[in-house]
Amino acid sequence: MFIYSDFAALVLVLTFNSQAHAGRIIGGHEAAAHSKPYMALLTCHSANGNTSYCGGFLVSEYFVMTAAHCKAKTYEVCLGVHDFASQNKLCLSVEQDFPHEKYENTNYTNDIMLLKLSTKVVFDKNVQPIVLADVCDNKSPKKCLVSGWGTMNEHNKDMSYKLREVNVTLTHDDLCPEKNVYCSKGEKGPGEGDSGGPLVCEDGKAFGLISAKHPCLKLTTYTKIPDYREWIDEIMKHK
Repeated sequence: MFIYSDFAALVLVLTFNSQAHAGRIIGGHEAAAHSKPYMALLTCHSANGNTSYCGGFLVSEYFVMTAAHCKAKTYEVCLGVHDFASQNKLCLSVEQDFPHEKYENTNYTNDIMLLKLSTKVVFDKNVQPIVLADVCDNKSPKKCLVSGWGTMNEHNKDMSYKLREVNVTLTHDDLCPEKNVYCSKGEKGPGEGDSGGPLVCEDGKAFGLISAKHPCLKLTTYTKIPDYREWIDEIMKHK
């Protein structure tokens, strides 16, 4: 799932193929196999029977983080995936989802969600959590990387079988909202199906998660993880 926006309104793209096909993260290349063991591929089943896809990332033995706009009735979370066509992956159900209680689906503020897995994850070389940035980390990272199985461009809804990645440079100009988000500019970046995947910056930490794309401005926004660490830690500790 991915959100596209013009100047004033964000429009959620709802139509997805129920099967992944050849495609790629926009402007990127195939990642080295299993080089990102924190990555998760979410199959999201809505109440009306539609199926969509989102990215996510493992943050503990029980929790995966993704975007709140990926909320669904049920989920399948696959870990240890490089080639989705391969049988060599771990797929789990979700016991409970925790979208941010102040998430707004009109402007997609607080676009963050935790999924508690139904089964404890056993870590191995292909399945590992990523460290989350906190308030003590660099508040203005520049060079980052995003990855996912999403589409090649906004005109092609076919998704990639294999994990792809692309470097993005964060911007801090007037077009980027200052509160709770990072932004990157340019045509390269995440595509449809990449929502909820991590924005990985300095020291290999997850600084953000993929939220919305503004095609007219060639701007992508990412929920800023350090601003939500208290909320994240509270859920993971008590739920």
